Amino acid sequence: MELKEIEKSIIKKFRKEIWTPFIKGINEYKLINENDKIAVCISGGKDSFLLAKCMQEIKRHGKINFDLEFILMNPGYNDKNLELIKSNSEKLGINLHIFESEIFNTVDEISKDSPCYLCARMRRGYIYSEAKKLGCNKIALGHHFDDVIETILLSIIYGGEMKTMMPKLHSTNFDGMELIRPLVFVKEEYIINWAKYCDLNFLNCACKFTEKSKLENNSKRKEIKELIKKLRSINPYIETNIYKSSKNVNMDAIIEYKHNGIRYNFLDRYDEYELSKKIR
Repeated sequence: MELKEIEKSIIKKFRKEIWTPFIKGINEYKLINENDKIAVCISGGKDSFLLAKCMQEIKRHGKINFDLEFILMNPGYNDKNLELIKSNSEKLGINLHIFESEIFNTVDEISKDSPCYLCARMRRGYIYSEAKKLGCNKIALGHHFDDVIETILLSIIYGGEMKTMMPKLHSTNFDGMELIRPLVFVKEEYIINWAKYCDLNFLNCACKFTEKSKLENNSKRKEIKELIKKLRSINPYIETNIYKSSKNVNMDAIIEYKHNGIRYNFLDRYDEYELSKKIR
């Protein structure tokens, strides 16, 4: 499919499934501001490439003046995977800024048994640093709606805490930098459908560690995907309700919560609440 048709498909054919929820995320969470310079992070997968095209389209058709950089950190991809990324970038009209790192080798030496957490943290640091060198004040990641609700369940079931993947975050280590997730309302199934419709072939997983092992097949995230799929057969609104749970937190019915690193217990104000009822 030609580039113009691919770009048109996002706004026309997939307007309801992709473009409208993308714009909703931008507007609802105020993800783009006047004079921003945003580094769109390309991983080689369908999500980050769709994000890149959506960001190009809103820059072209939107009312906000901002700039874009498309960056790829090469953590040690094999030649075949790197060539596929470059080929897709050219096909999709994305001028890609590639910078090198040795993350795969470093993580392999330090944390062979559980590489994912360390790899993710190191990647984020390299990306922030490169984006800042390019004069960017934000980095945009391709996490979508499914990533958000899976994170909620992962945190509850395996982390023993209630938290979600935020639409935007201030960086704790890089002053003046923010992370944004413009695909927060876009469902993965529609990203897959878009890629198929446009006859685009993206990397599924270019991780060095999943190439050598069964980490991906045994991942907790995949397990959560299967759980949500089962729950959907019982309740078709399950995904929406999981997301809404992170927006409808009733603090009067929470045993403990943490804010700015300080932990609060419902007993802290328990007697005070009873006294206020008597006064009323």
